[in-house]
Amino acid sequence: MNRRLFLKSSFATLALPALESIAAAAPAKSLLESTGNPIRMVCVGNSFGMHPESFFPKTAGRGYEMTHLLSPLADFRETMTVFSHLDHGVKGGHFAVHSFLSGVREEDAKGMPEGNITVDQRAAEHVGSQTRFPSMTVGIEDGLHGGCRMCWTRTGVRVPPIQGPREVFRKLFINEGRDAQLKAENQYSERRSILDSVLGDAKSLDRRLGAKDKEKLDEYFSSIRDVETSLELEKRWSSVPKPKPSMAEPENQSYVADIPVMFDLLAVALQTDSTRIATYELAGAKFDTSFFGLSSGYHSLSHHGKKQEKVDGLVTIERFQMEQLARFLNKLQSIHEPDSDKSLLDNTMVLFGSGMGNGNAHVNKDLPIILAGGGFKHGEHKVYPKEEIRRVPLCNLYLSMLQRFGVATGSFGTSTGTLTGLELAG
Repeated sequence: MNRRLFLKSSFATLALPALESIAAAAPAKSLLESTGNPIRMVCVGNSFGMHPESFFPKTAGRGYEMTHLLSPLADFRETMTVFSHLDHGVKGGHFAVHSFLSGVREEDAKGMPEGNITVDQRAAEHVGSQTRFPSMTVGIEDGLHGGCRMCWTRTGVRVPPIQGPREVFRKLFINEGRDAQLKAENQYSERRSILDSVLGDAKSLDRRLGAKDKEKLDEYFSSIRDVETSLELEKRWSSVPKPKPSMAEPENQSYVADIPVMFDLLAVALQTDSTRIATYELAGAKFDTSFFGLSSGYHSLSHHGKKQEKVDGLVTIERFQMEQLARFLNKLQSIHEPDSDKSLLDNTMVLFGSGMGNGNAHVNKDLPIILAGGGFKHGEHKVYPKEEIRRVPLCNLYLSMLQRFGVATGSFGTSTGTLTGLELAG
């Protein structure tokens, strides 16, 4: 095959998420007026899991005890569910953490019908161009040094996070000047021309290829389609003014100090219908533990070897994450939906968890999972079978979330059905 063809267009493989509904939907400032208050989805995760003994309750059902790490969420006991013994059945320690929202490791993606697409990106395909940002991923990690790497498209491309509250704010609220818009339009035309040229060259090869090479070419076409849809989305929204902010532009401080502001920005993004899907890569190797007066790094503390001093340091970091999650839930609960007696939390599924179960043991089993809001019946600690032969895939929960979001699908990742025992509120 002509290798230069693919090298020439290597940028095309670095695509934004595929958007299935983009061709059918025209952009609007908000669909709140025409379709009522939509369901949203927020996924929050870290790289190192949670200290199991401090996180999981020992009792099941509605009467479960609020453990040390769950206690900051006590006010939301009736609007959240804690899950035990859900995971993806994968192995690999740190090298499998990125499967958190997909159930599929990157290296296993080719054997799956939808690759290793994550639940947020599958929902984003459903939203398409109905919002300016089909999804919004924020964080600080570049994914090369222990980051969460939480979000993936169906073509196996990682969605990198927007880094820093100032950058998120400008993405949400700052309109480009006319000169910048003209420049963007010219860049769109140029990239569109390159894609058309490359696509024509690639299609001309199809008649001369064997079955194996045709499979590779199909993957290439899928990547081009990712770029095409993202360019079309960019073009459609370029002339639509962004909403006016309800807060001043924040300054970037340190990663840990910025966490409350990042959560506030995500709440505003949902409230203004700039996006309905947000993902926060909350903590990884770059998490600055000196904020808590700790001398050891987050990764080092996760490998505590049951030394109490290290366990205490780790739990300090994890409790802070729970406190910030509680603050975010409170923020969503305080925002009332237009023409409704419901809050933003009532219509927002907030998932917290990790692709790591026990960081000290390097295992990806028994993942720490919390689901809040979104119109489900909550208030329980749901304990699923621990025996390997009876294990319930975490992707069953994701399938339930996707269906709640409005995605008409009967499967996701490694799901075997929707999650038994998880029901909608009456």
